[in-house]
Formats: sequence, C-alpha cells, structure tokens
Amino acid sequence: MLQVTPIVFVVDDDVSVRESLELLIRCEGWQPETFASAQDFLDYPRVLVPNCLVLDVSLPGLNGLDLQRLVAGDRRDMPIIFITGYGDVPMTVQAMKAGAVEFLTKPFNDDVLLTAIRAAIERSRVALGMEAEMRALRDRYASLTQRERQVMALVVSGLLNKQVGGELDISEITVKAHRGKVMQKMKADSLADLVKMATRLRPAPEAITAA
Repeated sequence: MLQVTPIVFVVDDDVSVRESLELLIRCEGWQPETFASAQDFLDYPRVLVPNCLVLDVSLPGLNGLDLQRLVAGDRRDMPIIFITGYGDVPMTVQAMKAGAVEFLTKPFNDDVLLTAIRAAIERSRVALGMEAEMRALRDRYASLTQRERQVMALVVSGLLNKQVGGELDISEITVKAHRGKVMQKMKADSLADLVKMATRLRPAPEAITAA
C-alpha cells in the first residue's frame, strides 16, 4: 500500500509561530504548510491525504472561527486544532461545538500539540477512507442500467423475484438475470450486503426507487 505523508496546515499571522511550528511538524515526519492569513490558506487546493489544520483564532481579515465555518462545510476530512494567545470560555465553547478537536492557549507544551495533531491526522485518515468507500459505491451504482436499478430497489425492499417481475412486467428468469448483474456490479456478497449498500446510498441523485 502506498504510504503518503500527512500534511499539517498552519495558519498564524505571527511569523515566529509559523517558523517554530514548521520545524516541530517537520521533525515529526509530517509535511508542514504554513500561511499568514485565512485567505492564503483558502487559495491552497484541497488535498486528499491525511491532514489537519492548526489555526490561530485572531487573524487579519477572516478570523479563525470564520475560517472554521468554511472548512467545516467544504473539507470535512480536515480536523482543526485552535491555538490562541487570549482564549476565553465562550470562544472555546463556540470552536468545540463547531467541531474543533482541541483548543490550546499560547504558550502551549509541544507534546500536547503533537498529541492533538496525531489524533487529528488519524481522524482525517478515517474520514478520507470512508469518503473513498462512498465514492466507489456511488461509481458502482452509476454503472447499473436503469432496469438494474429498478430491480435493485425492489429486491432490497424485500420483494421476491416473482413479485419483482410482476411489478416490472418482466419474467422471473429476467429478474434473476438482472439481479445477478446487480450483485456482480455492486460487488455484493449477499442480499443483506446489498441492502446495506442501498441504505448507505440514500439519499442520492436518482434515489433508489422503482420509479
């Protein structure tokens, strides 16, 4: 399996903080990417490797909490670790409720930050894996013909082959042939497996219905 180097993004307007964190991150074997503003970070293309964002709350222009809202909607595989020089309770609560994995007040212990980064990278790895699985599942579903999708919808709803044939006005033998193709294309080992796939696909474009 191809090993990829996790990326740790740092957004902080203090150059000394960026430089010290860049060295710390690099020494752990991760790839650092540092930015002085939220906009600079947003201009960087999305990555599909395990990653996280170490984010200062107070930034020129778009602040850290505003950037968190944008990241939460667009980059769900990117956990956020907040760092701040003057954190208060309401700010911390707001950040954590919005999904931040940690909120650290400067100066913080390097080991505490590194522990948070490791946990965030692992969370990102899991999220990316689930995203890849869903992408592959949608691709397999997209490969089905319209008739195969109709058969799949009726089969996973619990109908027998004969009943499916009656619904679609086709023979039971034809239903079996379509059902076999569905199982093959979807890479389903059993009916229960196919039902799970159908559940994961909902809601989706062309929802799994017999229409």
